[in-house]
Amino acid sequence: MSRCPYFFLVALLGMLASLGCGGAANPQPQPVGNYQVLAFSDLHFNPLYDASLYHALVAADPSQWAAIFQSSKITAPSKWGSDPNYPLLALALSAVKQRAAGSAVIVYTGDLVGHGLASMFYVLYYGKLDYPPPDQEAVAAMQAFIDKTVSFVTAQIRASAGDIPVVFAVGNTDSYASTGPDQTFLTQNAETFYTELAKGTVDQQGFLNSFTSGGYYSAEPLGPSWRVISLNTNVFTPAAPGNPDAELAWLDYELGEAQAAGQSVWLLLHVPLGANTQLTASNAAKAGTPGKVTESTTSMMLIPGYQTALLQILAKYPEVVTLSLSAHTHMDEYRVISPDVVLEGVPGISPIFGGNPAFKVFTITPNTLAATDYMSFSCDLQSPVPQFNRLYTFSVAYSMQGPLDSSLIELDALLVTSSTQQALYTLYFANGNTAVNPHTQARWNPINSVNWPIFACGISNMGQQEYMDCVNSY
Repeated sequence: MSRCPYFFLVALLGMLASLGCGGAANPQPQPVGNYQVLAFSDLHFNPLYDASLYHALVAADPSQWAAIFQSSKITAPSKWGSDPNYPLLALALSAVKQRAAGSAVIVYTGDLVGHGLASMFYVLYYGKLDYPPPDQEAVAAMQAFIDKTVSFVTAQIRASAGDIPVVFAVGNTDSYASTGPDQTFLTQNAETFYTELAKGTVDQQGFLNSFTSGGYYSAEPLGPSWRVISLNTNVFTPAAPGNPDAELAWLDYELGEAQAAGQSVWLLLHVPLGANTQLTASNAAKAGTPGKVTESTTSMMLIPGYQTALLQILAKYPEVVTLSLSAHTHMDEYRVISPDVVLEGVPGISPIFGGNPAFKVFTITPNTLAATDYMSFSCDLQSPVPQFNRLYTFSVAYSMQGPLDSSLIELDALLVTSSTQQALYTLYFANGNTAVNPHTQARWNPINSVNWPIFACGISNMGQQEYMDCVNSY
């Protein structure tokens, strides 16, 4: 596997025009005046939350699953430390439907499938925890069940979105292996992703070509002035190393085409660049240095060579990318990956890592196709009747106006000196969750006064050495 920056292959360039080019068959009209875009992520639906439903789910078509889930005696939404059950999925998508009413487009940044779903399936398939290595029949049954899960969740998203265009990126659990979309998963589920989500935003054959090839595609959901580029950065990670050279070459080609056409680009990716701050904080605490890091305790999101290649490509096209969205951490955070590009994090619906379920609604200006503000909607799981309510509005909470990227860069500097801004950022990081984990007696929110540098330095220090230097000199 190459870890060096990408290089063009002459034969590849001849194919690029057919791989996921934009050109929606029926693009929606470009809105006039400021408009809203709802972004949500990391549903991580666990259809096996009630083991008693297993046989009924296996036997039924996904279109019948909702009725099966509604028959369950489990009616309360999932709590922190677990992935969403049906009650939480239904609650979240109901809130998405309500808040997306004024959206020109909906963005979903990955992870439809719950953590460890394949293993949970095998336990029920074999009827025991210590199941043997799955045979071919068991593997086929597991894959069919995950395919049904994808079909069910995407259909639920489409029902909530109505006629609103949906653009999306694939996540690392959107897979049979839970380590990033594998080729078989992409091939077997491409039609479902197209039919339920991408249809109307991109040419079908172009989508299928690039999506089955590597899980990436581009679209023009609101017409020719705007291009959405959806990357599969899961294959850039150490956990699921792939060979994204073709994807990087495709990205370069797509950005070049967009620049030549005078288009603005929105970039969607699941796994962000920079440090894995939550894992790094956990590693440092276990090592007895909760406020300092070493090479062994620092965890990075992407393989360094691929991160460098990605940054080099983006640097070639200044001002082309007007909005960048990522996910994966489930928390409300962001990354200043260059002076020209700020990666805005989309919080997760799944509360498995201790954050409240949440999503964002961005305000977009049509002349720049950039964001000027956003509202965060969060579901307080401590409430007797959990509901999604507005947690904060960025411009109001942080007293900032103007382009969102510029405001976020300004906020990064203020977080170094302002205890007020630090307190706000910490509260919002876990989407407003102030509860204590009963198993550890610590807050679910991973940020505290000691490890604050580990999280603060992750905002604008993308390289491992510069990140470590920032933390250790904070």
